[in-house]
This record gives sequence, structure tokens and C-alpha cells, in this order.
Amino acid sequence: MNSAVRRLSDIPLNEMHVVSAVSVPEHAQEWRQWLEEIGFIPGEQVMVTARGMLGGDPLVVHVGASTFALRLAEAGCVQVTAAPATGARQVA
Repeated sequence: MNSAVRRLSDIPLNEMHVVSAVSVPEHAQEWRQWLEEIGFIPGEQVMVTARGMLGGDPLVVHVGASTFALRLAEAGCVQVTAAPATGARQVA
């Protein structure tokens, strides 16, 4: 298993990952609270299921039992690691 930390904006489609941290830019400190309120908290499973046609923006992201569209800049604030192979969720 590769436990390297990556940005949510950089992971391949349909691969389960786990949130390890949220790190926001200085000019957008309010993003931290917003991202955490919608479910991007350490230990939560996440998966990118689609990317926008032009430039890959926005992303469609499943976090927990919810689905959101995130801009690349917002998704870049979420740090993730690959989920263990056991218990990985499959996308139909």
C-alpha cells in the first residue's frame, strides 16, 4: 500500500482515499471550516468520481455518504492517503 500524502485534486478517478488533513491558503482561511463542516475531516473516506470537461474543474467528490462538486483550488486543500485495500468501496 502506498501511504504517500497527496492532494485530493491530484488523485485518480474512482480510487478510495482517506482524508489526512485540510491545509488552506492564507487568503482563504474560511475554507478550512467550510471543508470540515461538509465532511472533509481526518479519517473520512473520499473518492473523486468525475472531473469537469474543461481543465478538470470542478471535481465530483464523494465524502462519507455525501457527494459534492469542488473547485480544484478547494480540493487542493484536502490532503489524502490511499485507503487500505480491505474495505475499499467499489463504484458501480
